[in-house]
Amino acid sequence: MVMAWRRSLWLAAFALAFSAFADAGHAGESERTQAEKAQPEKPLGVVELFTSQGCSSCPPADAFFAELAAREDIVALSYHVDYWDYLGWKDTLSRKENTERQNDYMRAFSSRSVYTPQAVLNGRVHVNGANRGEVNGALTRMAKSGEGMHVPVKVSRTSDRVIIDAGDAGTGPNDAHVVIVYFEPPQTVKIAQGENSGRKMTYWNAVTSIQTAGMWHGKAQRYELPLSEITKKGGCAVLLQSVGKDGMPGPILGAAFIHKP
Repeated sequence: MVMAWRRSLWLAAFALAFSAFADAGHAGESERTQAEKAQPEKPLGVVELFTSQGCSSCPPADAFFAELAAREDIVALSYHVDYWDYLGWKDTLSRKENTERQNDYMRAFSSRSVYTPQAVLNGRVHVNGANRGEVNGALTRMAKSGEGMHVPVKVSRTSDRVIIDAGDAGTGPNDAHVVIVYFEPPQTVKIAQGENSGRKMTYWNAVTSIQTAGMWHGKAQRYELPLSEITKKGGCAVLLQSVGKDGMPGPILGAAFIHKP
C-alpha cells in the first residue's frame, strides 16, 4: 500500500512538472507571437553599417551594431565590403555589391571617398559607426525633424506568401523603390590574419543580396513575395527607399523586418 501511495505521489509530481513545462512552452510561443506583433510600423530608423573583418577600426563598431541589431525599434543591416581584403585577410562575409552600395551612397552624398566603419542613417547622413553618441543622436534628431520613418510599413504572411503593406506618404517624397535586403544569421568568425588577427568576432545581419521588388508612388499599396523565397534566407528586411534621378540611393521613408515563420 505504501508502494502504491508513493507511485501515486510520483505520478502526480510528474503530471505537475509536465504541466509546468507545457505552460512554459505555450508562454514562449505567446511571447514570440507578441514580439512579432510588437514590431513597430514606424521604427526609429535604419542603420546601414559598412564594415570589414580586415579593418582594425571596425570591431568597436561591430560590437555596437550587435546592440542595435537586438533592438525592435531599429532596422540594422551590416554590409561587409571587400576593399580591405588586400591587408592580409579576405572578409568571409564581403560582397562586391556591398562595396558598390557604399560607393553609390558616397556619390549621393557628394563625398570624395569611402571609409569603414561607416554608418549610413535613414539613407540621409553618414557618421562613424563606432560613435554611439553620433549614431543615437542623429537617429533621434531625424525622428523629431520629420526625416525619420514617416511611412508605415506592415508585414504579414499567409501559408504561402509574405504581404507588405506600405502606407500613405502624407507629405514629403512620394516615389520610392521597395527594396528587399537579405542577410545572414549571426555568425562567429575567427580571424587568422590581417589587422584583426587572433580576434574572434560575431557578426549580425550581414547582407548577402539586395533586390528591388516594386515601386511605391505615395499611396497605400500592397506587395506580395513568395514565402518559399523568404524561408531560404537567414533574414530579410524591406526598405522603402527613394532614388534620385541619377539612380543613386536617397532617403529611406519606411522599413520593417520580415520575420521567418
